[in-house]
Amino acid sequence: MIRKEMIAMLLAGGQGSRLGVLTSDMAKPAVSYGGKYRIIDFPLSNCINSGIDTVGVLTQYQPLRLNTHIGIGIPWDLDRNIGGVSILPPYEKSDNAEWYTGTANAIYQNLKYMEYYNPEYVLILGGDHIYKMDYEILLEFHKSNNADITIATYPVSWEEASRFGLVITDESKKVLEFEEKPAKPRSNLASMGIYIFSWKILKEALVKLSSQPGCDFGKHVIPYCHENGANIYAFEYNGYWKDVGTLTSYWESNMELIDLVPDFNLYEEFWKIYTKSDVIPPQYIAGNATVSRSIVGEGTEIYGEVYNSVIGSGVVIEEGCVVADSIIMKGTQIGRGSKLYKTIIAENCVIGNNCELGVGEQKENKEHPNIYCNGLVTLGEGTVIPDGVKVGKNTVISGVTTPSDYEGGNWLESGESLIRVDERLA
Repeated sequence: MIRKEMIAMLLAGGQGSRLGVLTSDMAKPAVSYGGKYRIIDFPLSNCINSGIDTVGVLTQYQPLRLNTHIGIGIPWDLDRNIGGVSILPPYEKSDNAEWYTGTANAIYQNLKYMEYYNPEYVLILGGDHIYKMDYEILLEFHKSNNADITIATYPVSWEEASRFGLVITDESKKVLEFEEKPAKPRSNLASMGIYIFSWKILKEALVKLSSQPGCDFGKHVIPYCHENGANIYAFEYNGYWKDVGTLTSYWESNMELIDLVPDFNLYEEFWKIYTKSDVIPPQYIAGNATVSRSIVGEGTEIYGEVYNSVIGSGVVIEEGCVVADSIIMKGTQIGRGSKLYKTIIAENCVIGNNCELGVGEQKENKEHPNIYCNGLVTLGEGTVIPDGVKVGKNTVISGVTTPSDYEGGNWLESGESLIRVDERLA
């Protein structure tokens, strides 16, 4: 009988609606990050660096890009005969087909996968955070406290604490109470959505709560276990951890990578971040080009000026361009003389000649002010912008656009949205 000490279940099915058009056609964990990686690379790399060789990846929303990226797990050394990485989408049963309706429901639907490995412990992970964590240390903490459940927590500022699910502990870090986004927090230890369960406790709770609509770990499973006397402890993590679930936090996290002394180091030998890499030529920076404090991917050609930006692979930035404080994902082409400020451009976009993005006075986005904000310009995958177009701040463009889509043939005012769906303007 197969017996694994600990297996990981990685929840990667979320849409990530707060990332706007970046997740129109892919799950949030598949979004590019740092010019080379995808967000899911970080928990997968943490697993293999922590000695965990059995990982179930639970997918649901727009999974194609994620499935293609993970493949059989070769970049993370997770192509194993026993264990390795397994993609676990919702599947049709003999009596019905059921989508995952909550984080715990998704795990419950894969009980047979977990039973096959008969683990002592199950590590539950989200697929949408940027961090490095040694899960072995988390497991040792779990064992040393004889815990049934260990919740990884992160100390947030007291000003921000009301935005999080919080745990209240005693001096030994045993969890006494939970607070879900309280108006007046009594703790600043926020749950990271990372849990270790002793297998018997997890299985019993999932089966007991299987009829609970939208069954969720934070709202249902952990409170149920707590009420029934489970030993629950909080592990305090003090490294870099970033939820890149909004466009602003995603942009900020990428910009932090190019600090002179970055808080999050992608280049450490002892804790490598692995990813699927295409075989492409090296970057080319022309003699009269300028590149300052930026990450530039392989196969990218720069003939203009790039400042404080993260540039993916296979990007072309033509002569006379200025790109500042921006994220440009792979395969994008930026025409001659164009100027981009605080712009996030998804993969395989085309920006015409002499365009200006991120200019003019700042106005609130009319349709989605909580998504497209903080002066950013956001372009969805495959977007085309014709020559000479000017685009204001807090704007979004997605699809193949023509001059007739713009005011006066060349202007999208701050706060406006221009989204084409099946070649119809929406």
